[in-house]
Amino acid sequence: MSKVTLGPDGLPGHDYFMDAVNHIDEAVASNTIAASAAKGLVYSLVETLGAMVGDPDLPSHLKSGYMGALDLAVELEAKLTK
Repeated sequence: MSKVTLGPDGLPGHDYFMDAVNHIDEAVASNTIAASAAKGLVYSLVETLGAMVGDPDLPSHLKSGYMGALDLAVELEAKLTK
């Protein structure tokens, strides 16, 4: 995991969210987290990223990074519901 500091705008970089999604995915794969707990965490990430991406004041360079993290979280959410 990378050490994340907040940017000048007070927001974390998209790597922060990518690391979170990957950590949950790895925990599910190694059975160190219950699937229902993982679903709840991923749901929260999807909701948070969705709200951030929908913010019209979000700079475009952050929006594209957050969109990538959101796509990854949605893919994991779909994987967990199978």
